Amino acid sequence: MMLVAGAALCLLATGCRRTDFPQYAKNYREYAYVSNGAANTVTVLDLVNRRQDRVIAVGQQPTGLAANPVLNEVYAVNTQPGGNGSVTVIDAEYNRVAATIPVRRLPYAIDVDAAGKRAYVANAGSNNVSVIDLKKRREIAVIGAGEQPGLARIAPDMRSLVVTNRGSGSVSIYAVDNDAEAKPLRLRATFDRCTGATDAVILPDSSKVFVACTGADKLMAIALAAAPDSWAAKQDAGALTDHLLTLLRVGKTPVQLALKPDGGELFVANFDSESISEVSTWTNEVSGTYTIGAHPVFGVVSADSTTLWESNFGADTVSLYSIDDGKLVNVIHVGSGPDALALSVEGHLLLAADAKSGDVSVVRTQARQGPALFDMWASGGEPRAIVVKAFTVKR
Repeated sequence: MMLVAGAALCLLATGCRRTDFPQYAKNYREYAYVSNGAANTVTVLDLVNRRQDRVIAVGQQPTGLAANPVLNEVYAVNTQPGGNGSVTVIDAEYNRVAATIPVRRLPYAIDVDAAGKRAYVANAGSNNVSVIDLKKRREIAVIGAGEQPGLARIAPDMRSLVVTNRGSGSVSIYAVDNDAEAKPLRLRATFDRCTGATDAVILPDSSKVFVACTGADKLMAIALAAAPDSWAAKQDAGALTDHLLTLLRVGKTPVQLALKPDGGELFVANFDSESISEVSTWTNEVSGTYTIGAHPVFGVVSADSTTLWESNFGADTVSLYSIDDGKLVNVIHVGSGPDALALSVEGHLLLAADAKSGDVSVVRTQARQGPALFDMWASGGEPRAIVVKAFTVKR
């Protein structure tokens, strides 16, 4: 199986017109997966044929999702209050459950490394991180973390793992040994003063991580240790260690970070100030804070880095912010309580998980008269996360 690059989607001339839907090869597949926390299911949406494909039963209270960048697999984290959680492995080619992997208490999110070989799950109820071998489909190690870790994010170069500890208001940085099983992680540094640490994004070159300090209305910027043989380490011996760069004041209650694909800027969703903060990742400075909508919770940036889509949980809308122009250019009404967002690979559809109304709003981003609500697809109780997986099949 081969993952399809975005540029390969425009297969026919008619598929290249921005006002039309793309035309696909017969063996091309693209699905969106939606975790339904109150229904114990994952809904599969067929983005090629623009319809619901099926509903898959998983574990109790599924939350976070991740797609494997190499294999045709999707992973759903089952929080399962009252006991240990688990990860459901979904075979994306056949859209069926392939395995269930036990982890520890109250997991919420999962991240997969660039090689598609290992996954990392932060277990908030047991204050540790599960390391999963995806080929063997089992937990191979459990590493202690801070209090109530919510997110474990693996760097693109697979050398560093960043864990945000909401309960202790700290960030843990681990060195990763991708060949070891007994001790695949080694604690390298810990940074406090990040009250309510939640979301984190790592730059494409793995040089920095930015963390939302939700309880402090701040953004923490940390330089990640460079490889000993890297250019950065040769220029500056200090680059060999993780170190705090700055704490930036943003809006009230920052909850989520959206990074431009080129890594040059990120956008902070400030839930209680109805705004987004625009941050330069090069200079580590806030370039501006702008009104966006009532209780913004989730942002996603277009592949060309020109547009930010932001869901406004309190307004039942999605805002369209022009990054190049630095202004709000459109507001689209969707279902009730829009939360997680995802773009189709080609970018012609925006999906919004409507947590209150239990559906998925589908926005056509390139309609003839401008972006508009295209359809609303049934999902399940409390849709929480969305991930898109695209590939070709050889059958």
